[in-house]
Amino acid sequence: MAGIIKDRTTNRLIRGLPDEAFTLIAPYLKRVDLPVGTPLVEANKPIEHVYFIESGLASMVATSADGNSLEVGHIGYEGISGYPVLLGIDRTPNRTFMQVAGSGLALSANRFLSLQANPEAHLIFLRYIHTRELQLAHSALAAARYYMHQRLARWLLMCHDRLNVDDMPLTHDFLALMLGVRRAGVTLQLHILEGMHAIKSTRGNVRIVNRGILLEVAGSSYGVPEAEYERLIGSELSQERPLKLREAG
Repeated sequence: MAGIIKDRTTNRLIRGLPDEAFTLIAPYLKRVDLPVGTPLVEANKPIEHVYFIESGLASMVATSADGNSLEVGHIGYEGISGYPVLLGIDRTPNRTFMQVAGSGLALSANRFLSLQANPEAHLIFLRYIHTRELQLAHSALAAARYYMHQRLARWLLMCHDRLNVDDMPLTHDFLALMLGVRRAGVTLQLHILEGMHAIKSTRGNVRIVNRGILLEVAGSSYGVPEAEYERLIGSELSQERPLKLREAG
């Protein structure tokens, strides 16, 4: 099987690695398909592999002792699953799995941790963890201070950033999980956004019709974590394939 070539990957963290760091892990990277539902991190089980997402969308979900669940973040081609191993822990109560089918590059956790020997690579991943914490913080801020239609617009923008296509295979159940609300509430808010000509929602699919309108609806609930990612991790790839944060519609 042909080896992984750095400049032919789509994962932004891989592309941002210094060449010497990439050379350390390149022989051990395995390209894998990631169908819907594929577990990337199992709750309370050892994290044996990390996955650099190349396409698709992964959800990080927190579940309470009584079974209530909420999505606390999602990962696309900008990120990696299993990053808690960088914090010196081998497992987490949260689980991560694929919500939208895609592909990725799998690497054993031990091989991944060997990158800590390269200061520049280690800094990239520490900065990535910072942006993940910031995303979670702003999700909490949105839940406490913004209306549901603004939160829905924010999550749709975040999905749009990571999937990089206008037709997104998102179900109402998934959107309800993201927002921590009932499915009926999501359906109502989708109809409102449709009436504004921002999106077109059909069974199992949300099409972005006018991103600019979504940005107006989301307002200040969206954009700070995205800008911080670009500031800290943006590389030459930012010029080749910028996040839609800078697009008006």
